[in-house]
Amino acid sequence: MTIRGTWVATALLAVACGGGGGGETETEATAASTDGTAAGPTTMSSETASTGGPSPTSEPTTAGPTSDPTTGPGTSGPTTDTTAGPTTEPGTTTNTTGPDTTTGAGDDSTLCASQAEGLFFPADAIWYHDASSDPVAPDSAAITQWMVQNSPPNGWGTGTMRIDFSITAIDAPAGTEKRTYELDNDYYYSPDCDVAPIPLPPGGVVEDYPQDIPPADSFEGYDCSGYQDGADCHMIVVSRSEQRLYEVYHATVDAQSDQFTAGCLALWDTSKTYDLDGRGQQCTSADAAGFPIAPLLFSAEEVAAGEINHAIRFILPNSMIRAKKYVAPATHGTNTTGPMTSIPYGGHMRLRADYPVENLSPGAQVIAKALQKYGMYMSDGGNIALTAQSDVYGCATWDDVGVDPFSLEDLKATDFEVIDHGPTIDVTYECERTPIME
Repeated sequence: MTIRGTWVATALLAVACGGGGGGETETEATAASTDGTAAGPTTMSSETASTGGPSPTSEPTTAGPTSDPTTGPGTSGPTTDTTAGPTTEPGTTTNTTGPDTTTGAGDDSTLCASQAEGLFFPADAIWYHDASSDPVAPDSAAITQWMVQNSPPNGWGTGTMRIDFSITAIDAPAGTEKRTYELDNDYYYSPDCDVAPIPLPPGGVVEDYPQDIPPADSFEGYDCSGYQDGADCHMIVVSRSEQRLYEVYHATVDAQSDQFTAGCLALWDTSKTYDLDGRGQQCTSADAAGFPIAPLLFSAEEVAAGEINHAIRFILPNSMIRAKKYVAPATHGTNTTGPMTSIPYGGHMRLRADYPVENLSPGAQVIAKALQKYGMYMSDGGNIALTAQSDVYGCATWDDVGVDPFSLEDLKATDFEVIDHGPTIDVTYECERTPIME
């Protein structure tokens, strides 16, 4: 059962990324709502629209962390329902190629955060597992065929596969001052969310900040334009010197008052290889599936380097996610409404090995090859299928690598296979963990 907090938490936010430039990005911010039928609060994910400029909307899909404050005890163990995902436990395979995988690798002196300069977690974390040979789920074909039939022509939330470029990850230089924040109780879930101080470097930005890059000595970029309307407003800060990842769902720093307000902080130890319990069974994070966001974002730097060495985040509308189920390595789900032929939270999809990648543009080929090797995890609710990292502080831009929202629009759900991760788990919202305070 979730208890809402009413007190002021201390939390710090540090961002890592330095350099400039970026392609056109459009955030469709969607409002949070409380379902009076014991569904718990649900929120929408940010999405890149087809044309430039911010465009707030209020579509009824599920996204972001949610916890049900009213649902009573239920079955929290595996059910007889089987779905996507590898049966291999994290840590069984170590990726020996690509960027430096030493803990703490990467440039910690700028705001540019990219896994092209070093993986965020240890190399044996599940996000870096080579899934190219993992077994396919028995209902894989049924799921992918249903997706195409339900959302033609290609089976994704917008019909065709599109890429969202709205989420920024920032590298907090060592010694960045940590800031406290006031809790937004409508977006804070106990004990799911942490309440530690966060290193917040001047000059960084929050998701849904559509203005020009802010002054380097200010906190203006953390002012989320859609905050009052319920936008996701993710703040992601990579602190390599601390070996911590700070991911905040629904946060803002008011440009006029300098008031820092935030909902749910998920604090990750980046020196640790998490097992299938993640931060705790039935516990959410800054994403509804309980995953970290940063290690699943692909960046322009990685595409420029010619290799993405990790799985990718993808999302679907509430009605296309299996009702109240999740599968490992997810630890949480929401009040979704999809049928048994839909994919659950945590579902793992892999682009078929025989897909003609050579027909794609050079930049899109890099992404497609990662989808063949590592796959993509169903992480949140919304419409724009794939999530790339914003290049607003990137060390490369999406224009540089020739990737835009429609670079993978020809990919169909039936071009993918659902990987077998064993039986699904019923969503009960009964998170048990001790929040991190410092």
